[in-house]
Amino acid sequence: MRLTGLLAAGVLAMAGPAAADPYVYPAKGQTPQQQEKDQFDCYQWAKGQTGFDPMQQPTVSSAPPPQQQTTTSPVRGAARGAATGAAVGAIAGDAGKGAAAGAAGGAMIGGMRRRDQRRQQASSQQAYQEQQRSQYQARRNEYDRAWGACLGGKGYTVR
Repeated sequence: MRLTGLLAAGVLAMAGPAAADPYVYPAKGQTPQQQEKDQFDCYQWAKGQTGFDPMQQPTVSSAPPPQQQTTTSPVRGAARGAATGAAVGAIAGDAGKGAAAGAAGGAMIGGMRRRDQRRQQASSQQAYQEQQRSQYQARRNEYDRAWGACLGGKGYTVR
Protein backbone atom coordinates (compact mmCIF):
# COMPACT_ATOMS: atom_id res chain seq x y z
CA MET A 1 0.00 0.00 0.00
CA ARG A 2 2.81 2.37 0.85
CA LEU A 3 4.51 1.62 -2.47
CA THR A 4 1.34 2.62 -4.31
CA GLY A 5 1.29 5.99 -2.52
CA LEU A 6 4.94 6.58 -3.34
CA LEU A 7 4.34 5.71 -6.97
CA ALA A 8 1.35 8.03 -7.14
CA ALA A 9 3.46 10.81 -5.67
CA GLY A 10 6.11 9.98 -8.26
CA VAL A 11 3.53 10.31 -11.02
CA LEU A 12 2.62 13.76 -9.75
CA ALA A 13 6.25 14.75 -9.50
CA MET A 14 6.97 13.38 -12.96
CA ALA A 15 4.06 15.31 -14.45
CA GLY A 16 6.03 18.48 -13.92
CA PRO A 17 4.49 21.82 -13.10
CA ALA A 18 0.72 21.78 -13.23
CA ALA A 19 -0.83 23.45 -16.21
CA ALA A 20 -2.51 26.71 -15.36
CA ASP A 21 -6.22 26.40 -14.76
CA PRO A 22 -8.20 27.70 -17.69
CA TYR A 23 -9.90 31.06 -17.51
CA VAL A 24 -13.68 31.00 -17.49
CA TYR A 25 -15.46 34.09 -18.79
CA PRO A 26 -19.17 34.62 -18.19
CA ALA A 27 -20.28 35.34 -21.76
CA LYS A 28 -23.94 35.89 -20.87
CA GLY A 29 -23.63 38.12 -17.81
CA GLN A 30 -23.72 35.33 -15.22
CA THR A 31 -23.10 36.42 -11.61
CA PRO A 32 -20.03 35.16 -9.72
CA GLN A 33 -22.34 32.97 -7.61
CA GLN A 34 -23.94 31.45 -10.72
CA GLN A 35 -20.51 30.92 -12.27
CA GLU A 36 -19.29 29.10 -9.16
CA LYS A 37 -22.39 26.88 -9.18
CA ASP A 38 -22.04 26.17 -12.90
CA GLN A 39 -18.35 25.33 -12.55
CA PHE A 40 -19.13 22.89 -9.72
CA ASP A 41 -21.97 21.32 -11.72
CA CYS A 42 -19.64 20.89 -14.70
CA TYR A 43 -16.94 19.43 -12.42
CA GLN A 44 -19.44 16.80 -11.25
CA TRP A 45 -20.63 16.10 -14.81
CA ALA A 46 -17.13 15.84 -16.31
CA LYS A 47 -16.02 13.60 -13.44
CA GLY A 48 -18.97 11.30 -14.08
CA GLN A 49 -18.39 11.23 -17.84
CA THR A 50 -14.65 10.56 -17.72
CA GLY A 51 -14.19 8.72 -14.43
CA PHE A 52 -11.40 11.18 -13.61
CA ASP A 53 -11.42 13.44 -10.56
CA PRO A 54 -8.78 16.18 -10.67
CA MET A 55 -9.32 16.74 -6.93
CA GLN A 56 -8.09 13.23 -6.08
CA GLN A 57 -4.49 12.15 -5.83
CA PRO A 58 -3.56 10.06 -8.88
CA THR A 59 -3.62 6.31 -8.52
CA VAL A 60 -1.27 3.83 -10.09
CA SER A 61 -2.99 1.96 -12.92
CA SER A 62 -0.68 -1.06 -13.02
CA ALA A 63 1.95 -2.78 -10.94
CA PRO A 64 5.50 -1.50 -11.28
CA PRO A 65 8.03 -3.68 -13.07
CA PRO A 66 9.37 -6.37 -10.75
CA GLN A 67 12.70 -5.65 -9.11
CA GLN A 68 15.07 -8.45 -10.02
CA GLN A 69 17.60 -9.65 -7.52
CA THR A 70 21.09 -9.13 -8.80
CA THR A 71 22.47 -12.63 -9.10
CA THR A 72 25.99 -11.74 -10.12
CA SER A 73 28.47 -10.22 -7.72
CA PRO A 74 32.18 -9.51 -7.91
CA VAL A 75 32.83 -12.02 -5.09
CA ARG A 76 30.91 -14.81 -6.80
CA GLY A 77 32.59 -13.94 -10.10
CA ALA A 78 35.99 -14.01 -8.41
CA ALA A 79 35.31 -17.44 -6.92
CA ARG A 80 34.24 -18.86 -10.27
CA GLY A 81 37.17 -17.21 -12.01
CA ALA A 82 39.61 -18.55 -9.43
CA ALA A 83 38.31 -22.10 -9.87
CA THR A 84 38.52 -21.86 -13.64
CA GLY A 85 41.91 -20.15 -13.48
CA ALA A 86 43.29 -22.80 -11.13
CA ALA A 87 42.24 -25.54 -13.53
CA VAL A 88 43.77 -23.74 -16.51
CA GLY A 89 46.85 -22.86 -14.48
CA ALA A 90 47.28 -26.48 -13.41
CA ILE A 91 47.38 -27.51 -17.02
CA ALA A 92 49.92 -24.77 -17.76
CA GLY A 93 52.00 -25.70 -14.73
CA ASP A 94 51.15 -22.93 -12.18
CA ALA A 95 47.72 -23.30 -10.57
CA GLY A 96 48.34 -20.36 -8.18
CA LYS A 97 48.95 -17.82 -10.93
CA GLY A 98 46.01 -19.18 -12.92
CA ALA A 99 43.74 -18.90 -9.89
CA ALA A 100 44.84 -15.30 -9.21
CA ALA A 101 44.33 -14.26 -12.82
CA GLY A 102 40.97 -16.05 -12.95
CA ALA A 103 39.81 -14.41 -9.71
CA ALA A 104 40.68 -10.94 -10.99
CA GLY A 105 38.95 -11.51 -14.31
CA GLY A 106 35.93 -13.12 -12.67
CA ALA A 107 35.52 -10.24 -10.22
CA MET A 108 35.67 -7.74 -13.06
CA ILE A 109 33.10 -9.63 -15.15
CA GLY A 110 30.82 -10.08 -12.11
CA GLY A 111 30.95 -6.36 -11.37
CA MET A 112 30.17 -5.47 -14.98
CA ARG A 113 27.18 -7.81 -15.05
CA ARG A 114 25.87 -6.36 -11.81
CA ARG A 115 26.13 -2.80 -13.19
CA ASP A 116 24.31 -3.89 -16.36
CA GLN A 117 21.50 -5.42 -14.28
CA ARG A 118 21.16 -2.23 -12.25
CA ARG A 119 21.05 -0.10 -15.43
CA GLN A 120 18.35 -2.32 -16.89
CA GLN A 121 16.29 -2.02 -13.70
CA ALA A 122 16.64 1.78 -13.65
CA SER A 123 15.66 1.98 -17.31
CA SER A 124 12.63 -0.22 -16.71
CA GLN A 125 11.55 1.89 -13.74
CA GLN A 126 11.95 5.10 -15.74
CA ALA A 127 9.85 3.71 -18.61
CA TYR A 128 7.16 2.66 -16.12
CA GLN A 129 7.05 6.14 -14.56
CA GLU A 130 6.80 7.75 -17.99
CA GLN A 131 3.92 5.43 -18.89
CA GLN A 132 2.10 6.36 -15.66
CA ARG A 133 2.65 10.07 -16.25
CA SER A 134 1.41 9.80 -19.81
CA GLN A 135 -1.73 7.90 -18.78
CA TYR A 136 -2.48 10.45 -16.05
CA GLN A 137 -2.04 13.35 -18.47
CA ALA A 138 -4.30 11.73 -21.08
CA ARG A 139 -7.06 11.22 -18.51
CA ARG A 140 -6.66 14.79 -17.25
CA ASN A 141 -6.90 16.14 -20.80
CA GLU A 142 -10.09 14.15 -21.39
CA TYR A 143 -11.59 15.57 -18.17
CA ASP A 144 -10.56 19.13 -19.10
CA ARG A 145 -12.24 18.81 -22.51
CA ALA A 146 -15.46 17.54 -20.92
CA TRP A 147 -15.43 20.29 -18.26
CA GLY A 148 -14.86 22.98 -20.90
CA ALA A 149 -17.61 21.59 -23.14
CA CYS A 150 -20.05 21.64 -20.24
CA LEU A 151 -19.25 25.25 -19.40
CA GLY A 152 -19.46 26.20 -23.06
CA GLY A 153 -22.95 24.76 -23.12
CA LYS A 154 -23.86 26.93 -20.13
CA GLY A 155 -22.82 30.11 -21.90
CA TYR A 156 -19.18 30.56 -20.78
CA THR A 157 -16.04 31.07 -22.77
CA VAL A 158 -13.23 28.80 -21.55
CA ARG A 159 -9.62 29.51 -22.51
